[in-house]
Amino acid sequence: MLVPAVERALETHDRVRLYYEISPDFAGIAPGAMWEDFKVGVEHLTRWERVAVVTDVDWIRQTVRLFSFLIPGPAKIFATSEAAAARAWIAAPR
Repeated sequence: MLVPAVERALETHDRVRLYYEISPDFAGIAPGAMWEDFKVGVEHLTRWERVAVVTDVDWIRQTVRLFSFLIPGPAKIFATSEAAAARAWIAAPR
């Protein structure tokens, strides 16, 4: 679901911002889906302007922190209770 939406956005925008909210009951991601997400991220590496990840799932928070150096734009992690702040940050002007 994520990859087609990102591809459509990249057809009409030079840079994109990603707001990614993960529910507390998230159990995991299929390896194939993870690979597709990774490929899109790498293919368009310089086109990410900001990434907001909203989750209370600890292993996701740790993974984003660990790999955030690979994201060329700013990436921030927000708790689920901070979803409104995450939306404001992702939409804020440069």
